[in-house]
Amino acid sequence: MNSIMGLFLIMLIMVPVFIALMFIPYWTRRTESFGVTIPEEIYNRLELKVMRKQYAYIIGGISLLVVFIFLSCIPFVGNDENTLSLLLGFILILYTGGSFLVYVKFHNKMKTLKAKESWGKQKSAQVVIDTQFRQLKLTHSNLWFILSFAISISTMVITFRLYDQIPDKIPMQYNFEGEITNWMEKSYRSVLVMPIMQVYLTLLFLFINTMIARAKQQVNAENPEQSLQQNVIFRRRWSAFIIATGTALTLLFSLVQLSFIYPINHRVLTIVPIIFGIGVTLGSIVLSFSTGQGGSRVKVSAEGTGKVIDRDDDQHWKLGQFYYNINDPSLFLEKRFGIGWTINLARPLAWMILLVIILLAVSIPIVLGVTSM
Repeated sequence: MNSIMGLFLIMLIMVPVFIALMFIPYWTRRTESFGVTIPEEIYNRLELKVMRKQYAYIIGGISLLVVFIFLSCIPFVGNDENTLSLLLGFILILYTGGSFLVYVKFHNKMKTLKAKESWGKQKSAQVVIDTQFRQLKLTHSNLWFILSFAISISTMVITFRLYDQIPDKIPMQYNFEGEITNWMEKSYRSVLVMPIMQVYLTLLFLFINTMIARAKQQVNAENPEQSLQQNVIFRRRWSAFIIATGTALTLLFSLVQLSFIYPINHRVLTIVPIIFGIGVTLGSIVLSFSTGQGGSRVKVSAEGTGKVIDRDDDQHWKLGQFYYNINDPSLFLEKRFGIGWTINLARPLAWMILLVIILLAVSIPIVLGVTSM
């Protein structure tokens, strides 16, 4: 059973992570390569194509090595699923650290190549701002989250009305056989964990959707019209994904909460979260492939002059991934290497927002007095 479980964990967790990391260079904007600003016309040069392939091959090779190590360790773990999970987490941490070191190597190589070739020195560097950008429909309406709030409140009402039907010990964790491996003492506070987490996650997804709309505008100076169209599509697609994911997650929490009251097959409670995880992971990968960072993989009909390039702000990107610019009022902006958004590390408010998000996630179970058995 452990071998089967190990293979399943690899397919569910490891493979999507491997795919995501291998193909990141192909998802980033054409004006950025391994965290370094480049003219768009340089993107398809042979040297850069070779670097992207080398990166994918190296990360792929490390991925296969990790799979081999993980499978080799499974026989020594025994039937302890907690140990297996810890092993998986430890290996993934090492893998992430190793892949970051590989990225740093290619980042430094790209910086050296850029300095040697003096790309873009003969072109005017500009920053393009569309004053009408914020007036466009960049995301789907936050009113969609009313559905998630309604589900959360309904779950809370049902819980209180049928509180007496909830057993004294509430199941909190199941193994792959559908057997209960962790319990929680019933109380008014403990049964509120799921509904309150639903509200918290809904607020979090609502915040992310709002952040997508308000994140720093990034328009390619070489092809401003094309870049603008792509960026709007990029934001709207991820907004739709965030709304759908948030709603589905709220429903999943409701299913778990209702299992305290109604007889729901334990295998269903094991399989449904797995299906949800697979769906979200595959959805994000498909969206990344089809859209790219900033909408770079979206085909739109627009052409630029090619006479100007984006202003070089490499000095504000530490290792090409960490943005620190005290003169930039933006809190959130697109990642240089990867899909999505990051924060301006020079803005204290950005740090405070992240800290509040983390503290709420950690403190909710503690405040509600949740203890496992």
